[in-house]
Amino acid sequence: MRVKELGIDIEAISDWFAGEQQSPYVLVRVSDEHAAVWAEILGTPVRRCYIDDAVLDSRAKATGHPKSELLAAKLPDRSSTMSGDFGEILVFLYHAAVESEDELIGPKKWRLKQDRTKPAPHSDVIHFILPSWPESSHKDRLLCSEVKTKATSGSSSPISSAIADCEKDRTSRLAKTLVWLKERALHEDIGTTDIAHIERFIKSTDHPEAEKSFYAAAVICSELVDDELAEAPDKQPTDHTVVVIAVPDLKAHYEEVFDAAHSTVAEPVGDT
Repeated sequence: MRVKELGIDIEAISDWFAGEQQSPYVLVRVSDEHAAVWAEILGTPVRRCYIDDAVLDSRAKATGHPKSELLAAKLPDRSSTMSGDFGEILVFLYHAAVESEDELIGPKKWRLKQDRTKPAPHSDVIHFILPSWPESSHKDRLLCSEVKTKATSGSSSPISSAIADCEKDRTSRLAKTLVWLKERALHEDIGTTDIAHIERFIKSTDHPEAEKSFYAAAVICSELVDDELAEAPDKQPTDHTVVVIAVPDLKAHYEEVFDAAHSTVAEPVGDT
């Protein structure tokens, strides 16, 4: 599975996302036990969402600056952007785990930010499933997720907001996202996603009809999720799937994960 480019065993993390219910929306409650190991397991994968190892090495050699400084110029500060990025990365991993029988090809959009203090533009999470590649087939699929994250109490409504913005993906934003990804991929590294993968869906009329699956995903602190579930649908939507992932102590855990990402390139301290 190409998500292993991040250095994570998808089968080993599948238990993180064992669904409590599947209809009319998917509800996943991450356990305290599983969340407790995230900092240990996700530090390097999260770092690789923002910059490839080879690119980090080459830039360090070219600039003479330490990898820690280069990485700090990529990762978000502790803020709502860090919270949102973590929610997107978690949903990225969620799809890889629940679709584990297929090979998922997912562009690492976090590498393409113009401003590390702001979210990446356009559709949040994209995955391509191309079982017969390099031949296209009617079994090809595209997964597109709109992700909202709520780690602390406040007035935001992540479930209803994700549902509303998921409609934007279905009507126009996904098409714009694919064009944007192709244009960026012409000049920059977005992981194992090739331009040909993107063009397969941009030039859809040149290929067999593919399935497009849309998701409205909300990553919510467990202490808040029960109140937020009032915004979840009473009936299964026909054109998208609502996914709610409840995470204990979400803010503390995502901050620990990003701290771990920084520490993966920390220079050893010399003797004084």
